[in-house]
Formats: sequence, C-alpha cells, structure tokens
Amino acid sequence: MFSPLPTPVEMSGWDQAAINDIGIRGDILMENAGREAVATLLNEYGSVKNKSVLILSGSGNNGGDGFVIGRHLADLGAEILILHTAPKNKYKGEAAYHLKLAIKSGVQLKYFRISDKINIPESDIIIDALLGTGFDNELRPFAKAVVDAINMVKQQSFIFAIDIPSGLNGLTGKPHPVAVNAHATVTFEAAKVGLSLPEAKPFTGTLIVKKIGIPNKVKEDHPVAHYLINDKIFDQLPSLTPTMHKGTSGHVLIIGGSIGLTGALQLSGLGALRAGAGLVTLACPAGLASQVKTYMPELMTMGLGSGDHWDDQAVEELLPLLENYDAIAIGPGLGRAEGAMNLVEAIVSAGHPPAVFDADALYALSRRSHLLISIDENSIFTPHPGEMGRLVNKSIAEVEDSRIETAHQYAVSKKVILVLKGAGTVIGCPDGKTVISPISAPNLAVAGSGDVLAGIIGALLAKGIPAMQSACMGVYLHGKCGLYLKKKFPHRGNLASEIANSLPEILKEELC
Repeated sequence: MFSPLPTPVEMSGWDQAAINDIGIRGDILMENAGREAVATLLNEYGSVKNKSVLILSGSGNNGGDGFVIGRHLADLGAEILILHTAPKNKYKGEAAYHLKLAIKSGVQLKYFRISDKINIPESDIIIDALLGTGFDNELRPFAKAVVDAINMVKQQSFIFAIDIPSGLNGLTGKPHPVAVNAHATVTFEAAKVGLSLPEAKPFTGTLIVKKIGIPNKVKEDHPVAHYLINDKIFDQLPSLTPTMHKGTSGHVLIIGGSIGLTGALQLSGLGALRAGAGLVTLACPAGLASQVKTYMPELMTMGLGSGDHWDDQAVEELLPLLENYDAIAIGPGLGRAEGAMNLVEAIVSAGHPPAVFDADALYALSRRSHLLISIDENSIFTPHPGEMGRLVNKSIAEVEDSRIETAHQYAVSKKVILVLKGAGTVIGCPDGKTVISPISAPNLAVAGSGDVLAGIIGALLAKGIPAMQSACMGVYLHGKCGLYLKKKFPHRGNLASEIANSLPEILKEELC
C-alpha cells in the first residue's frame, strides 16, 4: 500500500543499523550496491563489452560504489577509466577497501585534481559516482564544472547516476544549483524522498530501485516519516458481493453550488458516482436546484432555503439531515458569500459524517480560523497551492517551495488529513506521516479536476474506508485517470468529466 521513502539521514540510519545492530559488514553492502548497479546498467544499456566507460568517483561512499562498479565492468570486457577526486590515501573504510580491490584487479585509475582542466574523455558510458544522497549544500566550483561537463556530452554518452545524480538534493529533489542530467539512476534499498518528487524527474531519468540487503527488521525498528503510494492501496477497496445494492454502496452528500458555479457541484457528484458510490445527493440553494438537476438524472438534488444563495433557512434545513449520509463533501462551487461561510461554520459546529472540505469551504475556514479547533480529526482537506497559501498565510511560491513540510506541519498542528494537490500530490497525516503520490499528470490540470477528486474521496469514505486510506486511494485513482487520458489526449484537451468517466476503466485495469 505504501513504500517507504527515507530521507538521506534516515537511509544512513538504516545502513548503520544493518552494520552495527545486525552485523552486516559495510564492505558487503557496498559490494551489493555495486553489483546491483552493474546489473541495472546492463538492463538499461545493454552489453558493455568493448565499450568505453568513464567512472567519476567522489571522495565518499558513493565513490566507493564507483570502484566496485569499475571492477565488475572490467570483468565484463568494458574499457574502464576511473577518475577519483581524492588522493588514494585519503579514502577511508569501505571505499578504501574497494579502491584496493579495483587496483589489484588492474582497473585503470587516475587522480582528478581540482587544479586539473575539466576535460571529460569521450566515452560510451559515463557513470556518476561523485556525490551521494548526503549532499545538501551548494556545489563547489570544481564539482559544478564537472557536472556541467558531464551534461555537455549527454547526446554522445549514456549517463548513469549512482544512488542520486550529483548536485541533486536527496530531501527536496532540487538541484543546487545544477545537477547531472542522467539517462537512468539506480538508487539503493528505497527511493529517497527527493528522488520521488516531480522536480527530480528531469535529472534522474529512469529511476530504478535495487535492494542491497538491508534486513526488514532494520526498517521496522527505524520507521521513516515519508511513504509513496503503490498499487496495493487498492486492497483497501471492499469486495463486491452478489447481494450488494445501492444502499450498501455508500450515500454521499455533496454540498455546494452558487450562482455561476453549479458545474463544480455536478462534477463532484459525477466523480462520486464513477468511483462507485451507490447514491449521490447534491445539496444546493433551492433557486439553483433546477440547474443542478438537469446535468445527470442519476444525481439526486436537494434544494434548500428559498432563494438562489445560501441563507439561514437553508442551513437550518440541512443540519438535521446530515446524519442520513455516509459521507459528505462540502465546498465545490459553494461561493464565498457570508451565507456560504455561515454554512461551513454551522456544519463544523454541529458535527457531521466523515467529510471532505474542498474549494470554498477551505476559503471559509481560512477566514474563520477559530473553527479549526472544532474540526473532526478524520476530516480531509483538499487544497490546491493557492488555497493552501490562504490557510497558512503564505504565497503560492512559498507553498510550492516546501510542499512536504507545509502539508506535514498543517496536518499535525490542525489534526486533519491534508491533501496538497499538484504534481506529486502530498498527503499529510495527523500522526506525522507524509504520503506522496508517484504520479504527475498534465491531463489533470483542467478546471473541475479538483471537484472530481473531492467526489472520489467522498465515495471512498462512504464505503467505510478509513479517512487516510480514502484520501490516498482517491489521489492515486485520480492520478491514474490522468495517465490514462494522456494516451487518448497526448497534448491535453480532455475535460474534467472525462477524468471522472475514466474511473471505471482504471478500476477494471487495476482490479480485474
């Protein structure tokens, strides 16, 4: 359901625990990493016999991986040159051990001094083993010049990064200030959190994770804070039964709609139906009910109050009915008028079924922040970066620059499940866990896409799936729809309704 995404510090902790607590020697782990890297290179590139391979080995353990790789590639008939950036007598521990093995095996090595002119020899393959995941600063001038030189020959050489492209931050996935642009990256035991973020993709190329022998006990004893959604999330879906009927499939109430914004409510209802809800009711001001009703006969409509806006009468009529539903989603097209904000306040204060707060409901909560202390812990907030910015008093740029930290801090401090939408959607949980979607799909970047997502999550909540799993599954399903639509609309142009209508196809592919 979730794959661990260790930070560089957490990954180092795993290594040390495997060595110190279990007793696995560090040189064995390094040997495993090198062998797995070679196997990956052969799979991605092909035979290396008679191919020229340049390995750039840094001064730390990443450089040690490079020594292992060079030794094994030489045995496979490749022409190897290792450029090492530290004098041989400066290598320590496991890296020093594998340097000696490479020397004794006859691998050609050359000291790449800082004073040397940056000249990357013409090679079929360039292996980047300069800097590991512990890098978290700015590249020094020499290292930056080397990275720039590697990138200059990308058209002529296959660039293969070991553990992480040099210059890339393993926590944020961002270059500092540049990073190697690899054709492929092999990383060990688990993808580091930065490698899984959309910002890293242009640098990692194809990302491959290889196990190097860290025992499961180490991971269980040293849990990480970040996780990646995988296909096992679908195991949380209730099984279909021959006797099921609409009443046992979940009844979702979606509350929203205002003048000019009834489409958002309708799209959210469509998302809920396509996600498998048995019944979906759209609650809106009575004066808008006829507009809402014409969209789909399968969507039931509840007109409230006496006009085309949210008023006290509408609120009074709605509150006693909330207990009749398995889940609610509030906010699509709700509007920002005083009456709409009063509605949000009344629902929060009165109590409600499991809920998704979206769009204008979040605006209301940002304006009436005192309500946040009354929010149920199983509530799900689904802001886009602009809405998130209003909730935390930051600009969109500031939110985007620290997506994981922003989602984590808000979820923990407000005790809600926070779905920060965008490429690589981040789900923050009240217990401090952060879950990331592996999917970035431009086809989801259309008006109404978020409304569909709110409906999907509402449908999953109505099936009785716990809130955190509903949020993660909804995000993952939504993302899979985006990938599916990319095949049909490679240059976008799809509609939000087509995202919703793709859901049965995705469920068929994943579950059948």
